[in-house]
Amino acid sequence: MFQPYELFVGLRYTRAKRRNHFISFISLISMLGIALGVTALITVISVMNGFEKELRERILGAAAHATITYYDKPMSDWQVLADTSREHPEVTGAAPYVEGQVMLVNGDRVTGSLVRGILPDEEPQVSEIGDKMLLGELTALHPGEFGILLGSDLARFLNVTPGDKVTVISPEAGVTPVGVMPRLKRFTVEGIFQIGMYEYDRNMAIIHADDASVLLRMDGGYTGVRLKLQDMFGARAVARDLARELGEDYWVTDWTLRHANFFQAVATEKTVMFVILTLIVAVAAFNIVSTLVMVVTDKQSDIAILRTLGASPGSVMGVFLVQGAIIGVVGTLLGLLGGVLLASNVETVVPFIERITGTHFLDPSVYSISELPSDLRASDVLRITAVSFVISLLATLYPAWRASRIEPAEALAYE
Repeated sequence: MFQPYELFVGLRYTRAKRRNHFISFISLISMLGIALGVTALITVISVMNGFEKELRERILGAAAHATITYYDKPMSDWQVLADTSREHPEVTGAAPYVEGQVMLVNGDRVTGSLVRGILPDEEPQVSEIGDKMLLGELTALHPGEFGILLGSDLARFLNVTPGDKVTVISPEAGVTPVGVMPRLKRFTVEGIFQIGMYEYDRNMAIIHADDASVLLRMDGGYTGVRLKLQDMFGARAVARDLARELGEDYWVTDWTLRHANFFQAVATEKTVMFVILTLIVAVAAFNIVSTLVMVVTDKQSDIAILRTLGASPGSVMGVFLVQGAIIGVVGTLLGLLGGVLLASNVETVVPFIERITGTHFLDPSVYSISELPSDLRASDVLRITAVSFVISLLATLYPAWRASRIEPAEALAYE
C-alpha cells in the first residue's frame, strides 16, 4: 500500500486476468525470448573468448612476447642486450635466437621451413617448446652435432622419426670450384614437438643456435633476442620503453605486431557475433512492443478512469514502462543465470551432447582444438546484461507514450 501506484498497476497488468490470458502468454514469450538471447550471447562470447585465449597461449608458447634485433646485421652482443632488457620490471626472461628460411629434403619429399636456432639452456626462459615435445628432449641439441627438432606435421610430411636424417638446404649460397652452389647439410632428427598450431607444427624446425649461425653464414652472430614479459598485454608499452632505452640501432617488436592480422580477425568475428546474437534480444523486444500495444488497447477504459482520477500522462506512461521493464528485467535475469551456468559448464555439457548424438563437434583430425574452451568474463556479462535491459526499455517507450496520449472522453465515449 506504500508503493507508487504506477508500480502497483504495472505489476497488476503483468499478471494474467480472466480476459487477457493471451496477452500474458505473449509477455511470457517475450521474457523467454530475451532469456534465450542473453543466454546465447553469454555462452557464445565466452566460448569465443576461450578459443582466443587458447590460441593466444599456443601461439605464444612458441613465439616471443617481444624481440630485439639489429636493422641490418647479425647480433654479437646478445648477452649485454639480454641483461639490459631484464632490468625492465616487466621482462622475466631473455634468450638469443637465429632465424631463417630453408628447404628440408628427405628422399623425394621437399618442403620449405622456418628454421630457428636456439640455446637449449636459455630457451625455456622465453618459450614452452621444451614442454611440447612428443619425442626427444630440447637438451638433445648440442653445438656441432647438427641435430634438429621438427614440428609434428612437418615430421609427418617428411616421413621421419627420431634418428632419421634430413637434408637442410640454405639459401645462403657458397662458392665452389664448380660454381655457386646452395649450402647443404645433413641433420639428425633428435625429437618431434607439437605446439597445437598448424603454423608452427607444419612449418618450423629447431636447431642449435651455433649450428644455425654456421648454416646461415652469420659468423657466430644471432638474429636477435627474444623476451618474455610478466604481462603479455603490456607488450606494446614495454617495446616502446626498450626502444627508447636501446636507441635507434635496434628494432624492438612485440607479438601484437607479428600476429596483428590474426587477432584483429578474431576481435572482428567476436564483434560481428555479438551484433548478430543481439538481434535475438531485439526480436524479443519487438514482442514487448506488441504486448504493450495490445495491453494499451485492452486497457483504454482503465487508463481513462486513471486520468479522470487525476493521473498525469507521465504517470500513465510510467505504468507501462514498469510493465515493459519487468518483462525485460525478468527475461534478462533468467538469461543471465542460464548463460553463466551454461558458459561455466561447456566442457561438461558439450561432451554429454556428443555422447547422446554420437557426433564430435571438433574432430581432432581436422581441428587443432578438439574441445570447446570457455572463458567467462565479468565485463562481457555486464555489457550483455546492460544491452539487453536497454533494448527492453527502449521497446516500451512507444506503447507507453501512446497510452499517455489517450483522451478520457474518447476512451469512455462508447462504454
